[in-house]
Amino acid sequence: MSRFGVFYGVLILTALFGWLGHSQASVYYWPLLILFPLSILGLWDVVQSHHSLLVNYPILGHFRWILEEIRPELRQYFFSSDTEEMPFNREQRSVVYQRAKSVEDRTPFGSTKDVYEGGYAWLNHSIAPKSMDDSMSRILIGGPQCKEPYLSSVLNISAMSFGALSANAIQALNRGAKKGGFAHDTGEGGISKYHRAEGGDLIWEIGTGYFGCRQEDGTFSPNMFEEQAKDEQIKMVEVKISQGAKPGHGGILPANKVTQEIAEARRVPIGQDVESPPCHSAFSTPLELIHFIQKLRDLSGGKPVGFKLCIGHKWEFLAIVKAMLETKITPDFIVVDGSEGGTGAAPLEFSDNLGTPLTEGLAFVHNALTGANLRADIRLGASGKVISAFDIVKLVSLGADFCNAARAFMFSLGCIQSRTCHTNKCPSGVATQDKWRQRGLNVKDKGERVFNYHHNTIHALNEVLAAAGFNSPSELRHQHFYERDGDGKAQSWADTQIWLKKGELLEEGCHPSFDKYWNMAEVKSFAPKKRA
Repeated sequence: MSRFGVFYGVLILTALFGWLGHSQASVYYWPLLILFPLSILGLWDVVQSHHSLLVNYPILGHFRWILEEIRPELRQYFFSSDTEEMPFNREQRSVVYQRAKSVEDRTPFGSTKDVYEGGYAWLNHSIAPKSMDDSMSRILIGGPQCKEPYLSSVLNISAMSFGALSANAIQALNRGAKKGGFAHDTGEGGISKYHRAEGGDLIWEIGTGYFGCRQEDGTFSPNMFEEQAKDEQIKMVEVKISQGAKPGHGGILPANKVTQEIAEARRVPIGQDVESPPCHSAFSTPLELIHFIQKLRDLSGGKPVGFKLCIGHKWEFLAIVKAMLETKITPDFIVVDGSEGGTGAAPLEFSDNLGTPLTEGLAFVHNALTGANLRADIRLGASGKVISAFDIVKLVSLGADFCNAARAFMFSLGCIQSRTCHTNKCPSGVATQDKWRQRGLNVKDKGERVFNYHHNTIHALNEVLAAAGFNSPSELRHQHFYERDGDGKAQSWADTQIWLKKGELLEEGCHPSFDKYWNMAEVKSFAPKKRA
């Protein structure tokens, strides 16, 4: 209750000086000029619903906004490490906050970036811009073997589990998704009643723990999967192979965190440790993975089924591609997660050093599918620090069909990036199971902000596309996106990246960067093929 300490202290002092002024001397009334307004402010903080931080930290929470106001001037002296240590800097967070609140986000006096600095990127505009059409920012997901394709937004909520996020946060996200007509990925923690409460479209993510479709021994349960997957609210199924922030890393949910609600969502016993192994038990080879995807598609009644991964050893993904060719079974979508992707908690060595960054991983997957003549049947998603419309443009230029964002939607809920997700003491009620802390997150109000952020970002995306002369994101190509290298030289991605032609990977003597790994890949094992 220490977070209410200032508020309780003000109330006690107000009552004390009021009593002293009444019973002792009128001079004791003077402190009330400050204490009484603070008491009213604290009471208002507790009952209002727009700022969860103020509900959890009445009076004290206002100092955060005071510091935010002075920080631009003092940051270079007192906050110089802020942009280096935080996953998102103040300017990036500001984009989300403004759009979530539908606040004007125009910037006077031009760009704040050095346009001649290495790493600066841009999209060329057109002399003949198009008219805006917000309805064009959708993509149909579902290949030849899919019976119930899904018309998806180009921006959706990325995987965040109930348990990692609070009940109110999950429900607010789904409320915003319902109103905006975009998808909400459940994360690997199963489908909770809070995912279902608002009726928004769901992508059911299935990880190595098979939560929600799990036998008592922790293996996959076809019957439990079929029971849930045919729910109309579930639009797609995503098999999580690896996560960007901690690829190849499992985890254990301690018994003391397995509450009744979490146990119900995950279909696990209450009060027992729950393990998420590093790898799947339902498959162990590329061929088995592809057959598992087809099995899920059949059990779900033909809904789109795909998988998510962070690219590691290149021959492993190419082995999956070879398995697709051999079986003639393809996933309906693949989501590429970058190593810069987020999580509530990850070992430092993993989050900083393991896995392929998103742009390299996405380009590789797009090339591999194009080179194998499979790209037309498979939609590509991208996740990893997606914030603005320009982030979407950048990733679509590299081959993505749609993008998923996690932390951006957390910011729209009111996350202030305190980085206490793993402590159960989130100050804004987003990443905590503490009932007192999450009560400050108003589902109706924050659901509206989730909707606003998505709506305004899609609107900004279509403004950018229209200015560049395009009708939809699908018209973006590699040659439209430019970037300066370390020497300040400007080149399009068509010139700086390797781009395979359709079927080129199937020809003898393909590009050396791919030919080497293609020859190492085999469908019966993820291990590299041994040289003769």
